[in-house]
Amino acid sequence: MDFFLLTLVKAAIIALIFLTTLAYLQLLERKLLAHIQRRPGPYRVGPHGLLQPLADVIKLMTKEDLVPPYVNRTYYVLAPFLAVFLALIPICLIPFGPQVEIFGIPTLMQLTDLPVGLVALLAISSIGVYGIALGGWASNNKYSLLGALRSSAQMVSYELPLTIAIATPLLLANSLSLQEITQAQSGFYFGFLPRWHVFQMPWPQVVTFIIFVIAAFAETNRLPFDMPEAENELVAGFHTEYSSMKFAGFFMAEYANIVTICSLGTVLFLGGYNPLFPPELGSNYVPSLLFLFGAAVLFFHGAQAQRWRDKITFPLFGVVFLGITALFFIPMLWPYLLPVFWFALKAGMMIFLFIWVRGTLPRFRYDQLMSFAWKFLFPVALLNLIITSGLVAAVS
Repeated sequence: MDFFLLTLVKAAIIALIFLTTLAYLQLLERKLLAHIQRRPGPYRVGPHGLLQPLADVIKLMTKEDLVPPYVNRTYYVLAPFLAVFLALIPICLIPFGPQVEIFGIPTLMQLTDLPVGLVALLAISSIGVYGIALGGWASNNKYSLLGALRSSAQMVSYELPLTIAIATPLLLANSLSLQEITQAQSGFYFGFLPRWHVFQMPWPQVVTFIIFVIAAFAETNRLPFDMPEAENELVAGFHTEYSSMKFAGFFMAEYANIVTICSLGTVLFLGGYNPLFPPELGSNYVPSLLFLFGAAVLFFHGAQAQRWRDKITFPLFGVVFLGITALFFIPMLWPYLLPVFWFALKAGMMIFLFIWVRGTLPRFRYDQLMSFAWKFLFPVALLNLIITSGLVAAVS
């Protein structure tokens, strides 16, 4: 009974954190893009725009939900919910930390660890294209249908190099369990270089990681591969006929897929929750130092602020950062906090890369996108897999 209660608590915590992350990820993206393009970004709703996600939700919920009379109503309504449902499930398989004891009960810091967890994650993610395809077809609009067809062709095409890239870490870890894949990357070369798959030999897996990242951009329909939503050609792509919360469903599914693919990349290539360098060299104190530095920056800007509310909010957030710093100074909490910190830091850096690319690179033409997938990325991924598998067999 205790196990089931603990599982329900873990599910509630993961759902709360994941949904909150999705809400504030779009705010983070708007802020970062604004800085890249020398704009202020959202800042009017709440202190520094922190309540902007709530305002967006209220706006989407109160907008008129128009349903065109010519659509296939059943599949039109089903499509966005199917997209969201298939985008939210995979996070249940991601390990955020090792096994710990909570009230004397051993439990993993993930909802469930399947022996074939990676296969299950890929299977769930691969059928996510049905939500987009159904949305475009059920809209009974030629532009929506063209956008859905583009999306289907793009996601199927780039799923091949993505899957081939994922197969390489499996050869090194010899397991399909995401927890075991993460544990296989623990330890250090020469006492300081992490044994992450991106650094592992007998073949430099940084090539595999680059292939994975490029394919991940296309799988999540992000720039420079956002062909399904090419506004200059297709109005708005597959969701042209959607409004209100149905449009928000597709919007949420996109960001959920970004978080999932970045989390998967962290587990497969960047060591998951394993630290960047050994505890003997001070890795346990990195979170404390980072949050302490953040608090110092906030207090400094609060002292230099021109607006009256900034003189209040900056120090207030500085106090919050000091509280988090104090938590990381408690050794008893290290087994729970440190793995989550390292995992969130790595996944956050990958998410930052997604946003950075969106703000700097232009969009591909559709023929360039498909040609790049089939004529370059797929052969390179296949050749990399053949070389890696041959070298792994030779040294084993």
